[in-house]
Amino acid sequence: MARRYWLMKSEPDVYGWDDLVAEGEGTWDGVRNYRARNNLAAMKVGDRAFFYHSNIGKEVVGVVEISVAGFPDPSDDTGKWTSVKVKPVEKLAKPVTLAAIKADPAFAECELIRQSRLSVCEFTPAEWKRVLTLGAA
Repeated sequence: MARRYWLMKSEPDVYGWDDLVAEGEGTWDGVRNYRARNNLAAMKVGDRAFFYHSNIGKEVVGVVEISVAGFPDPSDDTGKWTSVKVKPVEKLAKPVTLAAIKADPAFAECELIRQSRLSVCEFTPAEWKRVLTLGAA
């Protein structure tokens, strides 16, 4: 099965790229939106995701790999919510801002743009490659 691509948002003052790098592997938990939960549940080991700093910066800063697929969110007592574990792969040479993504016609149909409040969204392979190009030195 082909690898799928995602974007995962986190507030950098709560849990940023540097926190994940220091940990080596992090649990992506606390997501309380059904569409985002379904995206987490669809992730497979080996899928890749952009690490996106939300609120502060509003930019893609790195690439992570899903290291453990969907399991019950440890911060949820109801059993309704899903988590995954991620490992850092690489920091982008330069962050790709939300403004740059919105200004690029390649992202016209991107879930990040169409559902801007969604904390976990899917990227097409073409969208993935475009962000990597924009984030290259």
